[in-house]
Amino acid sequence: MPSRILDFPVFDADNHLYETPEALTRYLPDHQRGAIDYIDVHGRTKIAVRGQITDYIPNPTFERVGQPGALEDYFRNGNPEGRPYRELLGRGIDCPAAFRTAEDRVKLMDEQGIDYAIMLPTLASLVEERTKDDPDLTADIVHALNRWMLDEWPFQFEGRIFSVPIITPGLLERALDELDWLLEQDAKVILMRPAPAWGYKGPRSFALPEFDPFWERVQDSGIVVVLHASDSGYTRYINEWDGNQREMQAFSKVSLFLSSVHGQHRDVQDAVTSLITHGTCWRYPDLKIALIENGAGWVPGLLHHLDHVYEQMPQQYEMLPSETFKRNFFMHPFHEEDPRGLVELLGADHVIFGSDFPHVEGLADPISYVDDLAGLAEEDVHRIMGGNMMRLIGIEETVPA
Repeated sequence: MPSRILDFPVFDADNHLYETPEALTRYLPDHQRGAIDYIDVHGRTKIAVRGQITDYIPNPTFERVGQPGALEDYFRNGNPEGRPYRELLGRGIDCPAAFRTAEDRVKLMDEQGIDYAIMLPTLASLVEERTKDDPDLTADIVHALNRWMLDEWPFQFEGRIFSVPIITPGLLERALDELDWLLEQDAKVILMRPAPAWGYKGPRSFALPEFDPFWERVQDSGIVVVLHASDSGYTRYINEWDGNQREMQAFSKVSLFLSSVHGQHRDVQDAVTSLITHGTCWRYPDLKIALIENGAGWVPGLLHHLDHVYEQMPQQYEMLPSETFKRNFFMHPFHEEDPRGLVELLGADHVIFGSDFPHVEGLADPISYVDDLAGLAEEDVHRIMGGNMMRLIGIEETVPA
């Protein structure tokens, strides 16, 4: 049960679903059959992409999952006793129906005191990095997943759950077709990974002018773009420093170097820098981009640095980078971060609440985040806990019956 029920609308901008094994395969075209497979490895089911087993997510069937919020205290207070990671995680649970279906999730949201939620896929983040050299396959898998979501997690469910399909931007025409299809299905939010787009000629930023037709359509539609933490491919840089060839893994023992560098969130910083300095946000000033589950500690330093570069060459800019950021981006801080500094920097109308439920690193009781906003003006608390996301999505400020 929640710690309390609030007397104003609550919109959780970071909820997750757990996919079933057919999520990536049900709608794969015949010529791509076998690109994604589930295989038994010493009694454990693993996912294979083009015959290559991946440990990115150790239990890709999600029949057993971590207890929601199992690592909440770890992220808030650290691990002063140096307990092993597995001990911190504790025992898993059988995956509840509320993590698998929208109908059951709405019932759980009622119990939690959550009025609205963005619902993000979990397994999906492994796809693009592992198929980046075959952009047609990437686009096929992404479309297959989006079609599965439409079956199992409609992009709007009872006006309360807004499930988030994926756009992979590497092939512009296919990205435009996917966006048009998603708009026809009443999607309100799309998910993109903070990483270069991979096309036939390799990687390049999705903020370069060649992608302007996509961003123009995004702006004209009013749809919200979510940049969510993902496997952005940056592990290759870690590998060069660590001297190994590992893939990114969601839950595994990590090197001290990896854990130190990963927390800097270089991938989303680079994505934001590109969207500003390559001019996308200037050419399309009405874009709405939500940065979800990327932390917020890096924001002041990045904006200070970008503004410093601006001072050296203002003739190259349309406006101050920090002002561009404050106009186009909406920031979701981690629950362990103090949000007050971010509110002071960006304004309360650009900070959003997300619990990362039901992941282990999220909040077991999502509504409890309101305690972290103590001391802010009442209207600012209302904005952060729900009003800002309602405005972005286009929901009138009424609480569901």
